[in-house]
Amino acid sequence: NFTYCPATGLAKGNEHSEFAGWAFPFPGVFLMEEFISQDEESVIIELMDRDDWKPSQSGRKKQDYGPKVNFKKQRLKAGSFTGLPSFSKKLVAQMKACSVLGGFFPVEQCNLDYMPERGSAIDPHFDDWWLWGERLVSLNLLSKTVLSMSCDSEDSIQLFPTFSKENGGLSPSGPFTQTSACRNSGKEGIDCVLSPRVVPSKEVTVAIHLPQRSLVVLHGDARYKWKHGIYRRNIEHRRVCVTFRELSAEFSTGGRHEELGKELLEIALSFQGRPV
Repeated sequence: NFTYCPATGLAKGNEHSEFAGWAFPFPGVFLMEEFISQDEESVIIELMDRDDWKPSQSGRKKQDYGPKVNFKKQRLKAGSFTGLPSFSKKLVAQMKACSVLGGFFPVEQCNLDYMPERGSAIDPHFDDWWLWGERLVSLNLLSKTVLSMSCDSEDSIQLFPTFSKENGGLSPSGPFTQTSACRNSGKEGIDCVLSPRVVPSKEVTVAIHLPQRSLVVLHGDARYKWKHGIYRRNIEHRRVCVTFRELSAEFSTGGRHEELGKELLEIALSFQGRPV
């Protein structure tokens, strides 16, 4: 019932929902359109399709490039991991130009193939926090889709008005407050529609529209507070998602498993891998 606006960082109420004219800040999303060119996209897909796609859950197919992990027992080893694929070397280098991806060194890559004929989707979920770090990075290829964000928290969200009767449209993306006319006049009704409104987090969903060839990064609240998923209705054509994950603090410099983390990163960034 809300849609994320990359220009303002706000989740804005959809036009025909009960939240039309309302918004709230939605931090932790970075979206870059046209991260790669159409020619680069074609080459990447051709290289992917030379390898086998393995069946995955919910009508998807996958190619994994990463260490062998047992999340339940929290065990990790290199296994048959030989690194990220060669075509990802250029992608990872391009990511360094994104301010939010400073010091981002992916240790795992997962390619997921979605097709409407297979009913492909992924339920709302959190990515693991024990192994994977702050930033989740995904490149959306072949078709547009919608990343749906939902929250199980018992918290509430304070909504602010985006509609001002003075200008008849969206107000500037500054601090949202009641108008002085409303505060001072004591009037009820139309002058006071700008009062903030509080709703339970569970009643809110936020759609992040992902254009073809766009790069999206989830971090902070969008990573740890909001679940992300993709519904079947938002897969209209073949879609390939390339997701990169970094290591958590436990496997990074100063962490309990720093040495294992170094070993895995060295393998990953050799860019000589085949799907495991």
